[in-house]
Order: sequence, then structure tokens, then C-alpha cells
Amino acid sequence: MSAMLDDTHELALRSWVKSANDPGSDFPIQNLPFGIFARRDQKQLPRVGVAIGDQVLDVAACARAGMFHGEAASAERLLVDDSLNRLMGQGRGVARAVRRLCVEILDAGNAAAERRAAEITVAMSDVEMLLPAAVGDYSDFYASIHHATNVGSMFRPDNPLLPNYKYVPIGYHGRASSIVPSGSPVRRPFGQTREDANAPPVFGASKRLDYELEVGAYIATGNALGAAIPLARVEEHIWGITLLNDWSARDIQSWEYQPLGPFLSKSFATTVSPWVVTLDALAPFRVPAVKRPAGDPAPLPYLASFENEQRGGVDLTLEVSLRSAKMRERGDAPMAVSRGRFAEMYWTLAQMVAHHTSNGCNLRPGDLIASGTVSNASKESRGCLLERAWRGAEPLVLPTGERRAFLEDGDEVIMRGFAERDGYRRIGLGECRGIILSEARSS
Repeated sequence: MSAMLDDTHELALRSWVKSANDPGSDFPIQNLPFGIFARRDQKQLPRVGVAIGDQVLDVAACARAGMFHGEAASAERLLVDDSLNRLMGQGRGVARAVRRLCVEILDAGNAAAERRAAEITVAMSDVEMLLPAAVGDYSDFYASIHHATNVGSMFRPDNPLLPNYKYVPIGYHGRASSIVPSGSPVRRPFGQTREDANAPPVFGASKRLDYELEVGAYIATGNALGAAIPLARVEEHIWGITLLNDWSARDIQSWEYQPLGPFLSKSFATTVSPWVVTLDALAPFRVPAVKRPAGDPAPLPYLASFENEQRGGVDLTLEVSLRSAKMRERGDAPMAVSRGRFAEMYWTLAQMVAHHTSNGCNLRPGDLIASGTVSNASKESRGCLLERAWRGAEPLVLPTGERRAFLEDGDEVIMRGFAERDGYRRIGLGECRGIILSEARSS
């Protein structure tokens, strides 16, 4: 069942954290995403925090101050954790109760909580944000038909979209151990590449490093091995969403992916943003699943439901910016590269999860599901450099005059996302960023 609108979404809500009332803030009181933070100025263990304006609400400190009550009180013992996994495992109902309590604490009318601001909040500039969850398993999908068609046309001009695409949410199992938080540097990977079809492959650093703009979804309560999650109940098992950059070495990928798919070309790093926006916060921004063109097959029954058709989409605007080392030296702002809408994905998050479990695969709290590259029909909405620069044929020109077909050492990729709708506060996903370092050296 999708989250429903309630008083936590009201436009008139304001917080005593003044920065949260800025119309441009990603984190107004209507949002309150969860993350894991550590104070830089104190020797405290990592703990659960909630983003509010330019501050982090220390929910464990709120509990110590006696502010927790009702259903949210059951989560008190989970708040001094170095991951959200145990909180996720309690299900969406507990998260909903904690979010509602945080709205109560942060409300502009709560003078008692405001008087304890120094005790229960800390500036984002004074904390280190860690991975939100200890990801046990990570699966990446391929849910944008525009991305699949564009990439297919580069390698199979006569047959760009394979016949299974409109029937099956295509995905592969990624590498959980190399998921890193936003801001972590990314080393250029080594691997086998083959530029000349008449020569043997060579081993060396990737020369065609790319980003992929994606949305990730964290699993709440999982399912037993052998027991599929029906589509109508999937959203009870999705805790929240995050931004995700699936870094890709295209030259390694093009050599290794046949016949089994990506391996070393993807497993060297995946960056996630530090904040997890709950599905409850996103309730005002739910939209119908994309309408399939005439002639496309209807989803098979296990991938079809009225609820998914009516509210399976999430209307997010997603952006990518790029800044080279030379641009940073000159003080240039990042250059906008692409802007697209997540609502245009061919498969919804719920369909991805339902398909993932349809064979009895068991998901667990904190598992991560990624959407695949978010690309729309226009050139400006293509979510990776492979598409944006069209395999190097149409390189981007940066403000410095530098040209980019693929990423160079020192390049920084910044991803942002937000949701907005008339009558509701705009809410954001924060940032997902990473900078490319030169290739790793053997120890």
C-alpha cells in the first residue's frame, strides 16, 4: 500500500530550525530523511540522525531527553546504531511513527524543544555522514527504456532493444562491499579491455570511466526464502529512497559483459547519498506508472496491479553536474550536464522488487535496489556520459574549454534530486558526489 497524505505534509508547517523554512532547502520539516552521522567534535559512536535544514536532529539525544512516546518509543534502543538496518527491519510503521514524532519535536510551536536545540541538534558542517545502511545485497536494474534503447543502438543498431525488455525488469547482482558514501574518492579501476578486434586484450587502467544517475531503494522488512512478495504489498517492504551513482568502466564493460553481464566494470565503486527519504515523505509526489505506448505488451499478471498503475511512479527531478580539477582551480561552479524525471521509468520500483522476489529470492533489511540509469527522451536528460556524449562522438565542452567524452582524473560528479508539486513543500534528496582519483597502484 502506498503512503497516504496526512498532516505531516501540510504546506503551512514550519520549524524552529530557521534554515528549514527556506523554500530552497532540501530538508524542510515535511521531509525529515534518515541517515547515520558522527560528530566531529565529540567522541561519540555513530547514531541515527534526521536532516532538518542545515542541521541534524540527534534522535538518540531526543530520546534521552524524554521526548519519545507512543509507537515511536519502541525504536529508542535502535537509535544509537551505526546503521539503519535494525530500524528498517522494524518496518515502515515504526519509521512513520518516528518521523511523525520528529515533526512534533521540530515544529515551530514547540518552544520546549527549541530551548534544548543545543542538546538535540548539530550543524551538518560539524558531522561526518556515513553509509545509511550495512548493505548485505545490492541489485541494479535497467528500468529506463530510453537508456536501454540508446545504449542498444550504439552496439546493435539493427536491434537496439532486445525482445525480453518489455516483459522482464532486467537486472544484475552488484557488489555490496564497494558501496561508499557520498564524498568518497573513487579510484580509476584496472581491467581487461580490447580496442582492436584483431588483437588480444590488454590489462590496464580504464580510459572510458563513466557515471550513472540512479535512484536506490532500501528494503524494510524482508521476505522468507521461497516466499515471493506480491506486487500489491511490495511498498510495505520499501523503506525509502536515495540517490545512487553506479560508476561504470565502459571499456572494461564492453569486453567482459558477453555473455554474463557486468563484473569488474561495476564492482569497483557505487556511491550513495547519505540521506534516505521515506516513502511517507514522498506521498504528495506519487504519480501513475508510465503509460506504455500502443502496441507494447501489458505487464504479466504478477507485475500488474491497479495501485501500481495509479500511484506506482515517483515524480522526482534528477540532475547531474560536472566539475573538472581545472574548474575548481579557477573557482568555477559545477557545469550542469543533465536533468531528467524519474517518473518516466518503464518499470516502477515496486515492479522491480516484486520481480526480484518472484522466484523466492529473500530480501533482507538494508538490501539496496537500484533503478538503473535514469534517462528520458531528450539529449539533455540522458543520465550517463556514454549517452550524453554519444560514445565519445559528441563530447561535452566545459567552461575551461576542456572536452569530456568520458571522465578524467580530478573530475567531480555531483548528483541532486528533488520533488515538487503545487500545494506542497519542495523536498530534496540531498547530494551524491564523488571525485575521480588516478588509478589504484599495486601494494
